Amino acid sequence: MATTPPSSARNSPDTPQPLGAVIEQVRGWVERCGWIWVTGQVIELRRRQAATQFLTLRDSRAENSATITCSTQVLDAAGPLTEGMTVVACLTPRVWTKTTRLSFECSELRIAGEGQLLVQLEQLKRKLQAEGLFDPVRKKRLPFLPRRIGLVTGANSAAERDVLANLRKRWPGVQVQVRHALVQGPDSASDVMAGLAELDADAAIELIIIARGGGSLEDLLPFSNEGLVRAVAAARTPVISAIGHEPDSPILDLVADRRASTPTEAAKIAVPDAREQSEQLAVQLSRLRQAIITRVRNEQDWLTQLVSRPVLRDPSGSFASHQEWLDGYRHRLGRAIDQQLGNERTALAHAVTRIRSMSPKATLERGYAIVADAEGGSVTSVNDADPGDQLLLYLSDGQLFVEVDYQEEDS
Repeated sequence: MATTPPSSARNSPDTPQPLGAVIEQVRGWVERCGWIWVTGQVIELRRRQAATQFLTLRDSRAENSATITCSTQVLDAAGPLTEGMTVVACLTPRVWTKTTRLSFECSELRIAGEGQLLVQLEQLKRKLQAEGLFDPVRKKRLPFLPRRIGLVTGANSAAERDVLANLRKRWPGVQVQVRHALVQGPDSASDVMAGLAELDADAAIELIIIARGGGSLEDLLPFSNEGLVRAVAAARTPVISAIGHEPDSPILDLVADRRASTPTEAAKIAVPDAREQSEQLAVQLSRLRQAIITRVRNEQDWLTQLVSRPVLRDPSGSFASHQEWLDGYRHRLGRAIDQQLGNERTALAHAVTRIRSMSPKATLERGYAIVADAEGGSVTSVNDADPGDQLLLYLSDGQLFVEVDYQEEDS
């Protein structure tokens, strides 16, 4: 049986209403509902290069979903929205008359729950990163074997037991100073900061570990506190962050000098394994011993080869060959000197012969004489002497002193 509409008096098969008029009436009824704040999960988000954006919200408690439209400004104002986030939206229902499709127009959108926390944490990360607090250059180098380690953790917590047990297992002689602090709740960040400051002021402590077990985003929120993050960045002592488990990543992990995925991993980073170091030392000693033996053997072989050389077997043997070389050169030198002397004698004899042939003495020996006046000047003409002058005659075997009686000139 058909249900009778309220306007049955005015509507019948004979007096049907236009479909468009009915749709307009429905649109009017819907839009009179006005705006309303709802909560839901974003299951689809399609960003477009247009003024209107589309997203789909789903009720997390039931299988209900709806298409939402909003402006680009509303979507951007909500923050870095991604699929899966829970949001609170101010919606106004709309009916599209052409298709009778029901949709909701969003005038304001806010990220809710963990999504809001994630947005706030992301904004803080960007701020601290811009200041250079995450720069690898500013991270301090961890000591290879710290003599004393400071530990900030919850009292009687699993994290404390894990860190202490693994530290002593790896290096039994390690000294640990534990500072208990609240690791959850509104006072956690300030308490951890106090513990950090106390340990950092102790000059004997060379490394600090901040450890806590896993938990929800809200549980680990104190370790993303801006004050705590800045305190770790300013600490004199290197800091290892061991908060939660592998998926957990509070901001403290980014500013710490080293991040450990678990408290157990923090102990592995803090100190070396004594057994491994002992084994490595044994291997290195064995290599060193073998290197020394090899070096000594090589040097011994070199000495043996050196001693086996002829010059070392018979040092005087080399002198014999050099003596032969010297004798040969001495003999050649003697012959060269004799030959040179003979040549010089022959040249000298020839020169003497030439000189004698040109000497006045040879002329004098043939009966000639050299005439000189009393002053020793040569007399070459009868006109050079007068009667009564004393003259000196040079003969081959001496001199004669004579006086000129007269002079006669050849006609």
